[in-house]
Amino acid sequence: MADKPVKRIAMWSGPRNISTALMRAFENREDCCVVDEPFYGYYLKSTAADHPASEDIIASMDCDWRSVVRQLCEGSPMQDNCSVFYQKHMTQHILPELQMAFTSQLINCFLIRQPRRIIASYARIRPQFTLEELGFPQQLQLFRLEADRLGEAPPVIDSAATLQAPRSSLEVLCKRLGIAYTDRMLRWPRGKRHSDGVWAPYWYASVERSSGFESPAEQRLDTVEIPAIYEGLCDEAEHIYDELYRHALTKAA
Repeated sequence: MADKPVKRIAMWSGPRNISTALMRAFENREDCCVVDEPFYGYYLKSTAADHPASEDIIASMDCDWRSVVRQLCEGSPMQDNCSVFYQKHMTQHILPELQMAFTSQLINCFLIRQPRRIIASYARIRPQFTLEELGFPQQLQLFRLEADRLGEAPPVIDSAATLQAPRSSLEVLCKRLGIAYTDRMLRWPRGKRHSDGVWAPYWYASVERSSGFESPAEQRLDTVEIPAIYEGLCDEAEHIYDELYRHALTKAA
């Protein structure tokens, strides 16, 4: 009997977003298996970036981007019932040598968040960073590459809209992906996952406490403060965000 076809869905996001919660939503489907930031080891080994548990991350992962690509595009999912292979990707992991032509073999989606909120959150962790470390230019470049290939904009979802109305956002996303929506995507068991990367203890505390999409009251955007040195960077990021937000499947109220 022929192998069951697998939809390989790549969700591309920057840091300080709801990317792990979205991974939880897909993993809670009965037909889905997930992979958590498969290029992280390659990124750390190539850049020597000072991240928590970097040595453990490198030791635990395949750090050859070419073999990672082969697994993402051709490898068999670990679960027998897996017809959806969801890949959580960070756009900051896209380094210049990583040849992105392989993405034509995947269904590519883009998760975005308002830049001022990202920068305010990220600046509390790392006092110095570049626009590339937040993944904005890489995300836009890949979005344009995919739009040119498809002849139309690929799926874009905004984090604020998803938190405000998770069901409607996921229903629209699933329709675009050609998969059935299920309410299992709205709720998941609290706790850790075997699929989480070894960096989870440093970054996933809040999502481990969660059992669904939570929409905490956020301060008004015009009152979100960021270090003055990042105002110019924020302006650049805003232009990128605005271009992608025009194509968002659902909009925040």
